[in-house]
Amino acid sequence: MKKIKLESSKSGSQLVLETLKSLGVDTIFGYPGGAMLPLYDAIHGFEGIQHILARHEQGAAHEAEGYAKSTGKVGVVVVTSGPGATNTVTGIADAFLDSVPLLVFTGQVARAGIGKDAFQEADTVGITAPITKYNYQIRDTADIPRVVTEAYYLARTGRPGPVEIDLPKDISVIEVDEINDPTLYLPNYHETEHADKNQLYKILQQLTESKKPLVIAGGGINYANAVTEFRAFIERYQLPVVSTLLGLGTLPATHDLQLGMGGMHGSYAANMALTEADFIINLGSRFDDRMVSNPARFAENAVVAHIDIDSAEIGKIVKTAIPVVSDLKEALTELIKFDKVLTDLTDWSEHLAAYKARAPFSYTASDEFIKPQEAVEWIGKYTDGDAIIVTDVGQHQMWAAQFYPYKNPRQLITSGGMGTMGFGIPAAIGAKLAHPEKNVILFVGDGGFQMTNQELALLNGYHIPIKVVLINNHSLGMVRQWQEAFYEERRSQSVFDVEPNFQLLAEAYGIKHVKLENPSTLSEDLKVINEDVPLLIEIGISRAEHVLPMVPAGAHNDEIIGVVFKEEENHA
Repeated sequence: MKKIKLESSKSGSQLVLETLKSLGVDTIFGYPGGAMLPLYDAIHGFEGIQHILARHEQGAAHEAEGYAKSTGKVGVVVVTSGPGATNTVTGIADAFLDSVPLLVFTGQVARAGIGKDAFQEADTVGITAPITKYNYQIRDTADIPRVVTEAYYLARTGRPGPVEIDLPKDISVIEVDEINDPTLYLPNYHETEHADKNQLYKILQQLTESKKPLVIAGGGINYANAVTEFRAFIERYQLPVVSTLLGLGTLPATHDLQLGMGGMHGSYAANMALTEADFIINLGSRFDDRMVSNPARFAENAVVAHIDIDSAEIGKIVKTAIPVVSDLKEALTELIKFDKVLTDLTDWSEHLAAYKARAPFSYTASDEFIKPQEAVEWIGKYTDGDAIIVTDVGQHQMWAAQFYPYKNPRQLITSGGMGTMGFGIPAAIGAKLAHPEKNVILFVGDGGFQMTNQELALLNGYHIPIKVVLINNHSLGMVRQWQEAFYEERRSQSVFDVEPNFQLLAEAYGIKHVKLENPSTLSEDLKVINEDVPLLIEIGISRAEHVLPMVPAGAHNDEIIGVVFKEEENHA
């Protein structure tokens, strides 16, 4: 391997930081410890990269996810060996399932101690292998620039994902005066797959034969930066759209072609469209079980086309007649370049419009309890649908998905595949640090809030004015809902009989706080949402509130329960 002479000797830690800076990294989320002391000593006084001191390694990982999900940039995490590394595993796994580009540096004991059960040693490479796109253990200080450059590239190209670098302590201390050539050389790695034009033409050919076509808008549209091309394609042919959870915002909620989120807690119109379609074009979605609960019966009358950067996703869940392995932006650009084919979707569009009008997302007003759906609606109005919305996981996540009027790409930051409770607070911090000019609002339940609320210490320390909307039903709401619906109302260990005083907790962290329990003053009370200060808004709701409608696990999309048709509803 070619060697490059340095102007002066550099330690491994200096090489890590200088390489990251040269790659454009401006923020690191981390937590120090023994194996990473040399790197943290190098961070002291290093200019050009801001280090954010998390309060737990899981928090650091989710903070980097929030940063990465909201920007498309690589989120960088630095943690120590052993428990520091294992504490990041949940965040790494979350990023892996949601295709989030992370670069995670884990400290490791010195090379002489590896494999000898040294203090705070763990086989981090072995542990993270199933949940990373790739991982490394650096064995030569001269290799640091090459490995870091390669890992950064892998994390952000192709199907994005987390990459882990295990850094032995002695490697970070040793000084070298020459390095191995960091020029990228990955002959067997395909950064992008180029669309087969014959396959793309088959999509348009099928479109001419279809009477009921439908597009599924997945998170891959965001990852490919293909929102402009996606909107141009569906508007060119007036194709109705069903969004996945991670695809919300790629098409505005108010757009005529938007049917809403599909799947388990999706809209009636979206799920009926999935059932009745004769041609489905999947753009960057992996047909996960929340969208396709019963693969054997999914879209039984539909020809399926699937465009995805990852060939492993095509045909994995749903039989695909027209597979296209491609960068989504490139594929959509090519589809638009073709001469426009003739279609007549008037009847189909009117049919779906009637579904939308008949059964929009709705709720029944209450004089006793604040309705969480109404709170989301008011926040949507006060922010003009333009805030970055972050959620934790559970009922509040689904209400935020159903009732906030999304209109921008990368606007909803949430844990999709892993469904990680505790994701919300740190992810909102990361999103706000990436977008200081934006109003960042977090919806979180009392369960998830108690998992990572130590990260609230960062709000005043780093001047991060996020708004934390705590939907408090004194329970693990979604777990309790399933127990009530499918386990004969046996609420086993899902109700919190004792909880902390969240208002006093906010006080302890020096955060402005309000507690809302009066439904009649909700609209006025929520005007604080636009204040530019760290804020906790605790909203007490009924313990009996369910997320509806719902497609039960294993049911077909048209076997949706809890639908309230417009003529039947009592919607304030």
